[in-house]
Amino acid sequence: MVFSTLPFIYFFLPAFFLLYFTIPGRAKNLVLLVFSLIFYAWGEPVYILLMLLSSFVDYMDGILQERFGTTKARRRLFLALALLINLSLLAYFKYADFAVSTVNTLFHKEFPLPGVALPIGISFYTFQTVSYSIDVYRKKVRVEHNYFDYLTYVCMFPQLIAGPIVRFTTVQEEIKTRTVSRSNFECGLMRFLLGLFRKVLIANQIGELWESLRTAQNLSVAGHWLGLLCFTLQLYYDFSAYSDMAIGLGRMMGFHFPENFIYPLSATSITEFWRRWHISLSGWFRDYVYIPLGGNRVKVPRHLFNLLAVWFLTGLWHGASWNYVLWGLFHCFFLILEKYVYGGALKKLPRVLRHLYAVFLVVVGFGIFVFEDMTELKTYFAGCIGAHGEAFFRTDVLWYAGNHLPVLAAAIVLAFPFWPWLRRKLDAAGAGVRRLFSLAGAAAMVVLFIVVTAGMVADTYNPFLYFRF
Repeated sequence: MVFSTLPFIYFFLPAFFLLYFTIPGRAKNLVLLVFSLIFYAWGEPVYILLMLLSSFVDYMDGILQERFGTTKARRRLFLALALLINLSLLAYFKYADFAVSTVNTLFHKEFPLPGVALPIGISFYTFQTVSYSIDVYRKKVRVEHNYFDYLTYVCMFPQLIAGPIVRFTTVQEEIKTRTVSRSNFECGLMRFLLGLFRKVLIANQIGELWESLRTAQNLSVAGHWLGLLCFTLQLYYDFSAYSDMAIGLGRMMGFHFPENFIYPLSATSITEFWRRWHISLSGWFRDYVYIPLGGNRVKVPRHLFNLLAVWFLTGLWHGASWNYVLWGLFHCFFLILEKYVYGGALKKLPRVLRHLYAVFLVVVGFGIFVFEDMTELKTYFAGCIGAHGEAFFRTDVLWYAGNHLPVLAAAIVLAFPFWPWLRRKLDAAGAGVRRLFSLAGAAAMVVLFIVVTAGMVADTYNPFLYFRF
């Protein structure tokens, strides 16, 4: 089930909140758990058992570490078993076909592909359960004895299928007791609606433009680059809007999920971009892979190895295809250059040049990211440099961009911290101005919600890109 659908907004959510706010105290967790299981079973009725198994493995790992882990070696053994089970499940269901096809290609074999379907959200909930086991081993989190509370954490539908990757340390106290208030609900509702608007009115519209450009014949060089820019904007608004909706839903229930995007397209370097893009994933790899390998407190050759390992895994996490690995290593290459070659010189450039540098690399990177077919990737990038005689510029760019000019302009403007700037201006204004703006904002939200509803009724193009990860 996708957040930006009529069944979710008009049936699932009202039914959930009606029960959630009616039933008192700790019983709210039962409502949340039941509805979360329904939410997942809506699209994956069989693979819900896989999620329950993964949850149970790490729950029991915590219990075993506490009761029988009298030595560090024993705790390490229990942790290793939990990691082995969970990562094996992830490897089989996500990478079995990829591994067999790679072997077939390298060794000219014809082994049949297993044909394993990818369970929705497996990358996200596996990382959540694994982080719990590791944090228990490190004694950074208390062992959870109530299995249903732990299962509620794993299955919580706002962040179940696409993050942000919420660690147990973040919500352990709120699972037990949290403040469900009108102010939290209103704040969360606003965040949810803003995410919904960005998903339906920006991400979906730009996604349609990208699909048109991707399949267009005789596209100019400029048209190819417009296409890559459109995909970059679509992916950003698609995923960040979903994170906004997830954070908003959590807030409505009394949870405080971590931020996942902080205007990444306003970054002035690849290093800064990854401090702003998919923050929960970057933090996960930093804390559970990069630092245990030694981080940057090692000699240069080992540091380079650590970076390569992390970014190889980051790319592979996104999908079972070599283009994702190439995308991860592409970013790793420029992170290394910024660290050891030209980082200091880059900081001395005017901000606008640094921003253009970062955006160019991000757009190129997502050009690698979008094409799982390496032949299609090569063909498209050949068009980006006019390798097949494409004209540099034709009116095709004006036609495609002109038909979507308002949404393109809005996407570019809102990719920068416009709203924080506006809030600062309002905070400095008088009470009358703030009240007027508040009323105008409420009216705009109502109008936009009606427009979005009409769009969901009429529009058949409503993908969510991160379902496949």
